[in-house]
Amino acid sequence: MSDRNNSSKATTGIQEAVRQKYASAANQVASGGTACCGGSQLNSCDPITSNLYDEAQKAGLPAEAVAASLGCGNPTALAQLRPGEIVLDLGSGGGIDVLLSAKRVGPTGKAYGLDMTDEMLSLARENQKKSGVANVEFLKGTIENIPLPDNTADVIISNCVINLSGDKDRVLSEAFRVLKPGGRLAVSDVVVLAEIPAEIRRSIELWVGCVAGALQKNEYLEKLNRAGFSSIEIEPTRVYKVEDARDFLIGAGLDPDAIAPLVDGKFISAFIRATKPVASSPCCGPSCCVSPSRS
Repeated sequence: MSDRNNSSKATTGIQEAVRQKYASAANQVASGGTACCGGSQLNSCDPITSNLYDEAQKAGLPAEAVAASLGCGNPTALAQLRPGEIVLDLGSGGGIDVLLSAKRVGPTGKAYGLDMTDEMLSLARENQKKSGVANVEFLKGTIENIPLPDNTADVIISNCVINLSGDKDRVLSEAFRVLKPGGRLAVSDVVVLAEIPAEIRRSIELWVGCVAGALQKNEYLEKLNRAGFSSIEIEPTRVYKVEDARDFLIGAGLDPDAIAPLVDGKFISAFIRATKPVASSPCCGPSCCVSPSRS
């Protein structure tokens, strides 16, 4: 019982740290700035947050939605959303991926955004008003306890948020529950390709995200399988280099040249696809259990 309590406390502590960081980012945008966890300006976050959305996508969105983006990918461009689908964005932040998804699924579809941070939810709802997109709903809650019924969504997206959770098994189990049979998980996240010394890993993760806890690739695959997903793919979309984080690492007291062989190419942004299987029909009588006769 004590192990369970300790795990719960750790998850709660991580959630509160994430909440504070993202509340600060939302307030920064609300005051006319640009959200960034690695520095005060967007270019301090390169190459994580910059150049994820093309000009055509950004043109139809409020500037505040773009400024609040703290993702590591563009799941809406890769998820192959179709008209009429229901989409859920886990950790929706300022709403950029929700608004883009709502446009892709059209008026017969719907996009939900889920976030636990009041400041981000307020910013996202204001961005929705400015954009004039009606088929959107922002929900307050955690990605470990999604406030939607079973079999609700056709597609679940997320942008560099699952890595922030202290209970990733719970997140993936909840995503599986909320997806319809045949539904798709299509998320961008940070993935580690090899063992990294703990101190160095922590410093790189702090640079990559507000508060990071990236899984190794094999761990991600195992957790997705354990949750029940099939057709799992992990596709690299960005490879992070020490040179990109040189100033940050020096500020953290690390020598970029010394740690480069341990780190270069081992942290990536990846697009992770998986499917909730469609349950096979149960056998309803002897006719489906008997081999067909041969004439």
